[in-house]
Amino acid sequence: MTRRHRGLDTPTGPLRVTEEDGTIVQVTWVASRSSAANEPSPLLDDAAAQIDAYFAGDLRAFELPLKPFGSAFQRAVWAEMLRIPYGETRSYGDLAAATGGVARAVGGACGANPIPILIPCHRVLAADRALGGFSGGRGSDTKAELLTLEGAWPIQHSLLFS
Repeated sequence: MTRRHRGLDTPTGPLRVTEEDGTIVQVTWVASRSSAANEPSPLLDDAAAQIDAYFAGDLRAFELPLKPFGSAFQRAVWAEMLRIPYGETRSYGDLAAATGGVARAVGGACGANPIPILIPCHRVLAADRALGGFSGGRGSDTKAELLTLEGAWPIQHSLLFS
């Protein structure tokens, strides 16, 4: 098992992308880009380029090999998240219906997503379009920023003005 990491700066803060044996296994927000070692890897270079293009508004679908580690239910929820198109959202209940689970369990799977942004857990909202939680970056502020970037969230979200 070979793990490599690459740091990159994004509008939502510095990220560390982790590759393991030719697949992306993790994306995490870190304190600074320098806290993520940059190890040579064509896959990490491609991931960084695609993430940069996403934040520039030039990429709507990632084309990277992903291998999230989790339970069978979590992987089913993450697979449903990958079906949510750029600029659209689904509710926790929608994903629960699609996976045979319950909304609270879907929320837990969203929070456990090891590859946020690439597996778009930010596109999952409460039934009333409330943001719900987000485990990455600055929490729901970051979720709102990602949805706003995609045109899927109204700008009047109060957290954006704090």
